[in-house]
Amino acid sequence: MNKQNEIDTTKSIFLIPTIYVVGIWVLYFVEIKFGFNFNKFGVYPRDLLGLRGVVFTHFIHSDTNHLFNNSIPLFVLLASLYSFYNQVALKVLIYGGLCTGLLTWCIARESYHIGASGIIYLLFSFVFFSGIIRKHYRLVALSLIIIFLYGSMIWYVLPIKEGMSWEGHLSGFIMGLILAFIYKNKGIVKEEHQFTATEFDLMFDSDGNFIPPEIEEKLDDKIID
Repeated sequence: MNKQNEIDTTKSIFLIPTIYVVGIWVLYFVEIKFGFNFNKFGVYPRDLLGLRGVVFTHFIHSDTNHLFNNSIPLFVLLASLYSFYNQVALKVLIYGGLCTGLLTWCIARESYHIGASGIIYLLFSFVFFSGIIRKHYRLVALSLIIIFLYGSMIWYVLPIKEGMSWEGHLSGFIMGLILAFIYKNKGIVKEEHQFTATEFDLMFDSDGNFIPPEIEEKLDDKIID
């Protein structure tokens, strides 16, 4: 990666999360300031007009508390996505967001479902399972940090709280898992050690017998240059 690409990648790590979070706050401000009600642009299951929510639902929030609770995990998870999975980050965000909304439209209760929670669960699931699937120590460490910070979120994919769209959470969680498998070979992957010809030859004697490392070290001691 050249220096320009490194700069572009570093910018995107914080630029996209910042744009998203600031954007949903600005939209909420416009809604309150001018007396609009964007809730009807959310997902309304099994209704043709409700399909518009597949696109819009991730930007609409019911109140300040709802918006604030989503903002911090949204920023952290987006930054994690662009930091470690930059190659597929935009695809995960767009395809995952659309599929999360569509799955919510299919399975949810007949009510307006709004909020960035579906995206948060999508990112949480993708980042966590990608680290486990790839078996890369840095990504596994990231997965453990994610589960430590937001592990309690898992309970909210179940109908345990009144007035919460657990269907949207579950949809995002499922789509994150699916995309983690689809993109498992994209971006950072576990590197297998490749022996050079010299390294490989030193592991065997002239008769093709394997030389254990401790014996090899003793043989090296006897060599005089």
